[in-house]
Amino acid sequence: MQLQQLRYFVAVAEARHFTHAAELVHVSQPSLSQQIRALEKELGAELFSRARGNIALTEAGEALLPLARRILADADTARHEVQELVQLRRGRVRLGATPSLCTGLLPDVLRAFHDRHPGIQLLIDEGGSHDLVRRLARGALDLALVVLPLPPASPALTTVELLREDLVVVSSAVSPAPRDPVRISDLRDQPLVMFRHGYDLRELTVAACRAEGFEPAFTVEGGEMDAVLGFVRAGLGLAVVPRMVADRSGPDLRVTPIARPGLRRTIALAHRSDVAPPRAARELQKVLLTMTAADGGTDD
Repeated sequence: MQLQQLRYFVAVAEARHFTHAAELVHVSQPSLSQQIRALEKELGAELFSRARGNIALTEAGEALLPLARRILADADTARHEVQELVQLRRGRVRLGATPSLCTGLLPDVLRAFHDRHPGIQLLIDEGGSHDLVRRLARGALDLALVVLPLPPASPALTTVELLREDLVVVSSAVSPAPRDPVRISDLRDQPLVMFRHGYDLRELTVAACRAEGFEPAFTVEGGEMDAVLGFVRAGLGLAVVPRMVADRSGPDLRVTPIARPGLRRTIALAHRSDVAPPRAARELQKVLLTMTAADGGTDD
């Protein structure tokens, strides 16, 4: 019994006409009839009653039809699954992430994903959440790690919360934080090294200072993450950075927690709601969810 024969049988059973069925499966009518006869011979029973030109299922045909449909569906599922597995041997994932997440979260995640799927090319696009949302909307990214809440008037995106992360103050030996833990109000008279416009961390820090009734003073502003950490090491001021970044910054930077209630940010994985991510991107999503859950994920 061949899958092709079952496919022809189901086509005739649904069309109740040999010629129409042959057109549906793109084969000549004599070839289709020949395959149906071969199937009947193998099963030892007629599947169709052909009385006076009317095509009807026999009792044997009625019994075979649901089984044939199930076999064909299972075959299609198997073919799809194998093709999906083959796709994971090659291909690409286009992932957007904020620079701080590229520094703090992604190295371990991408290492784990690459170990599982070494044939998948990883294309990383650094940017602020606003920029990443726009790139997702125009189809330039498959996934993006963004900071919630999303900007107003964002396109329709599906987001999955990954983790909530504390922000801390980093300083050098020559310009240490004024106390441990440091309060946001303590930053009133402290020189700060500030990220460029469009950085989520800039907006969070400035908003926290304004909530305490003051405008922060910047000694240097406009840098990316590596530049900001370098300026802090040089003693140019303090900076507010994510805990994951601070933990990887080395022994030459002091890390000071922020006094309760502290500052936190919520990280989510986003993709377009109207388009399912490709299989390789979905596999990367699984790795991200697993690793962030193992690290504590969304502790409050």
